[in-house]
Amino acid sequence: MTVAIVVLNQTSVSLARQVAQGCADGVIYGLDRRTTGVDVSFSEFGPTLRSLFEQRIPIIGICAAGILIRTLAPVLGNKAEDPPVLAIAEDGSAVVPLLGGLQGVNDLARQIAQVLQVSPAITASGEIRFQTTLLSPPRGYRLLNDPDQAKGFIAEVLGGATVRQVGEAAWLESSQLPWSESGELTVMVRPHETGPVTPTERCLVYEKLPEQGRLAIVGTGPGCAEWMSPQVRRTLLEATDWVGYRTYLNLVESLRLPSIKRHESENRVEGDRARQALDLASTGRRVVLVSSGDPGIFAMAAAVFEVLETGKNPDWQQVEIEVCPGISAMQAAAAQVGAPLGHDFVVMSLSDILKPWSVIESRLQAAAQGDFAIALYNPVSKQRIWQLDRARELLLEWRSPSTPVVLARNLGRSGQQVRVKPLGELTAADADMRTVILIGSSQTRQVQRGEKLPWVYTPRCYGKKAIGSGQ
Repeated sequence: MTVAIVVLNQTSVSLARQVAQGCADGVIYGLDRRTTGVDVSFSEFGPTLRSLFEQRIPIIGICAAGILIRTLAPVLGNKAEDPPVLAIAEDGSAVVPLLGGLQGVNDLARQIAQVLQVSPAITASGEIRFQTTLLSPPRGYRLLNDPDQAKGFIAEVLGGATVRQVGEAAWLESSQLPWSESGELTVMVRPHETGPVTPTERCLVYEKLPEQGRLAIVGTGPGCAEWMSPQVRRTLLEATDWVGYRTYLNLVESLRLPSIKRHESENRVEGDRARQALDLASTGRRVVLVSSGDPGIFAMAAAVFEVLETGKNPDWQQVEIEVCPGISAMQAAAAQVGAPLGHDFVVMSLSDILKPWSVIESRLQAAAQGDFAIALYNPVSKQRIWQLDRARELLLEWRSPSTPVVLARNLGRSGQQVRVKPLGELTAADADMRTVILIGSSQTRQVQRGEKLPWVYTPRCYGKKAIGSGQ
């Protein structure tokens, strides 16, 4: 669903971009005479805002709450149909839900507050006291009572009435409602379409809806939050479960909401991890399988599809699968020094765990003979200490010893190291499993910068005059 993020001045545009990371399909609307670089420009604030509201489009105004309230007052109608409307302070210090309590405004406020690292200013009495929203159940449930019945129920609970529960729902069980086996009021949770039931002011009835399981395979980038895409961040926040290698889950732990279950494992169990993620998703859960870098490059996406093809589990066929790309380690490494992958290049793993070394050697020789720049993943481990030295020997049959080599370790994480050295001096001691290596082609150049790390680039023109040479 589109969310309109409305800004009135240029200073709010950067905050709007940040806010867009916390909501699905955020579109930035900017006042045309005061903003640039927005998605949609508008000239009249009032008519634009009221039109969005009447189309039931959620509105986030980076402005004072008062201007939103006064502008929308003429079109306020049925509370049950109001779209979410919330205000954000121009410095990002406050997130205030205003309208749309029955359409999830408080959940939207929490998502955005998580991105901005502030506390949402939620004022709904029932939600504050009972830590749940009875009028707006979470995804997967719907309330069968009409709004007036539900409001009467909530009023009685706020007045001191106790509640008993028929059926099970984790979101209700974890709430702070005044539960009692002899409760004066009743909350009923029933499976989807199991027969007639009569909701009343003294009995709230929730129907558990059938939900298609979802598995998102995401790449969080090399490590730092700035390199994580808004799509990946949003997908992480919407999940019920995270599955992944412990180290990669730790990289995003600060984003994990209390409701999200974490399922961690060790490194060399990709198949088991893929099966676990598919099994969880087949029960109707929203599962995120976490990879670093890009999930389709030496990571978990291929493992999932391999297991999906060979496992022949009919339950898995109903799971909706999505792959969310991330910045790969080779892209991040290249960006640190310029553009060493600026022309044709090859990407390889030096690990011989899943393919024989003879295949690796033949591919290295072909890449070297073809004069490709080369990105090497998994160059050295505690058990594999000779392969990089052998790779250097093979490459030197076709490359000059002075060919630039970029060694990037712990990219985007604490202890990041980036070095440039000639191919002839490369040794196994230069790398480990946290290192990605970029090896230039015969055309790759260096631009010295005094004491700083040199720029390294591979020209886009191969064997011809350089761009801008003037010749």
